[in-house]
Amino acid sequence: MASISLCIAAMLLLGIVGMARSWLGRAHEVVHGGMALVCGAAALTVLVRLAGDGTDVEILALPVGLPWLRANLRLDALSAVFLLAVNLVGCLSAVFGWSYARHEAEPGRVLPFFPLFIAGMNLVLVADDAFVFLMAWEFMSLSSWLLVLASHREEETRRAAYVYLVMASFGTACLLLAFGILAGQAGGYGFEAIRAHPPGAVPASVAALLVLLGAGSKAGLVPLHVWLPLAHPAAPSHISALMSGVMTKVAIYGLIRVLFDLVGEPLWWWGAVLAVLGAVTAVAGVLYALMQDDVKKLLAYSTVENIGVIVIGLGLALVFKSSGVPALAALAMTAAMLHVLNHGLFKSILFFGAGAVLTATGERDLDRLGGLIHRMPATALFCLVGAAAISALPPLNGFVAEWMLFQAVLNGPLLEQWELKIGFAVIGALLALSAALAAACFVRFYGIAFLGRARSPGAAQAREVDAVMLSAIAVPAVLCVVVGVLPKLAIAMIEPANRLTTGEGMFDAGGHGGWVWLAPASAFGNSYSGFMMFMTILILTILAVFMIHRYASNRVRRSIPWACGFTDPAPLGQYSASSFAQPLRRVFAGQIFGARETVDMPAPGETRPARFTLEMRDPAWDRLFTPVVRLVGWLADRIDGLQFLTIRQYLSLMFFALVLLLVMVAVSQ
Repeated sequence: MASISLCIAAMLLLGIVGMARSWLGRAHEVVHGGMALVCGAAALTVLVRLAGDGTDVEILALPVGLPWLRANLRLDALSAVFLLAVNLVGCLSAVFGWSYARHEAEPGRVLPFFPLFIAGMNLVLVADDAFVFLMAWEFMSLSSWLLVLASHREEETRRAAYVYLVMASFGTACLLLAFGILAGQAGGYGFEAIRAHPPGAVPASVAALLVLLGAGSKAGLVPLHVWLPLAHPAAPSHISALMSGVMTKVAIYGLIRVLFDLVGEPLWWWGAVLAVLGAVTAVAGVLYALMQDDVKKLLAYSTVENIGVIVIGLGLALVFKSSGVPALAALAMTAAMLHVLNHGLFKSILFFGAGAVLTATGERDLDRLGGLIHRMPATALFCLVGAAAISALPPLNGFVAEWMLFQAVLNGPLLEQWELKIGFAVIGALLALSAALAAACFVRFYGIAFLGRARSPGAAQAREVDAVMLSAIAVPAVLCVVVGVLPKLAIAMIEPANRLTTGEGMFDAGGHGGWVWLAPASAFGNSYSGFMMFMTILILTILAVFMIHRYASNRVRRSIPWACGFTDPAPLGQYSASSFAQPLRRVFAGQIFGARETVDMPAPGETRPARFTLEMRDPAWDRLFTPVVRLVGWLADRIDGLQFLTIRQYLSLMFFALVLLLVMVAVSQ
């Protein structure tokens, strides 16, 4: 605990260094280099702890804050898993930002808030009372809001920051009310006091709903996801990787901490609500990602989809835990936490890759990229690993977590309630649909951006980025392969957190099959070996290469990439991002997103060009936020009339308010 506290203090100090950048000539190197070292040290500390027993709980009370309160900090297995994700991605972001910031218009605006943002996330994860948790949560939200505002001169950025601030404030308000209910009339805001006196079923259900709203708005659950596709593209790429890869996971941590640790025995329908919300989020997120032409917006909506997958795992774990099947609860929780770590890795690759492409070409529009595999071969290779991992292709890490999640879904018939058996089948179908659409989404992303021919002068003249940026992309790519081939290394680190939240580890039921084979438990499910899958793919690849060189023609033939059958070498003749998405858009988006296509075809003889127009809106804006905004405006107009009351009306209003308060006090007594 002391080492993590020192790391947080060092991050705060580096934030002060960033504020004093105008007096320090090398503040950029000091902040990014310092953050790489500090985050690396914090990640190594928790990694050593998780590689060992991992069950120790360290508590620290700091004499800071209000005079009669102390700041209570706690490091346990659950905190350690999320600290590893935050500090590993934080270290990689600092390395990437070292070089990437030189290409930013105003890099100095990022320097003070980058360390403070990571410090805020660390502090949330070690908070052991509601006061520190909420203060750190706000610290994290405000520092990330200022990072989103780094390019504040652009109108789109200011709108993104405004929406993000509103959603962050809404989330904090919900969490504040939730902790108020959990503290009860005694007002014990320490987590130990809350654990010792869990609320009854009704207050606990209200607190669970408020936490779902508060943490769900930060994580990006549908329909509270609207800030993600606005904020992620507005922030610099290494900040987007942090916000998408780990800040949303800090919200997941808050959800787990309250629902599995603080609120007492869960009710099964909490898990059902979570699983349904997760399934809807996964499908809606990936569908919208498929429609995006902006690379960073595509990645932001992909984050929504992955949050949905994680929340499905949490929902299943809650259902199994409340139904008295802890082994399956452990399986679902392992899948969810492994996906937390995995998403931090492959989303870092993809956002860093998007930053590298933006640096090299100046373009974020997929339809203005293409052919980058020839000009940026290393970036293309690492992004291929990231795209394959996020598409859950074996033998990479994304497949392992989703495979375990399907194992949990397939064991749904073991439950007694018939409605849960049917619900599990529906959720399994939606999970399979989201996995298939995710694969299509990233085939589209990689194929349009890196294959074919360049669609713009920027793409045609692109050059590979420097070694510093490439190293930040390479490390998570290697880790995606290692975790995919040897998943038990990562799962073993999650086990203590699993026992803390579900009461049982995934391997406690036996049947894990050594280090090569992964079997959730001997009594149910199948087994999987990432190592054997990797060896099989490797051997088949070597065999295919040998057969081609041995029996196929040795002649080298070069031609332009395929252009939909047209011989015209113009780049516009290629398959575009819009044309790739058109079939799926016509099947799904017409009803869900209100997509409308308009074609203005000139009459014979007219020389003007034909025009294609596509209109599409996020239904969350039309069906939720716009009515809420109108309601707030209507209420504001009514309340505005209060300032024109007479003295007698004011006194009458105060009298009735006093009577109402006295009645409420009498009823509560």
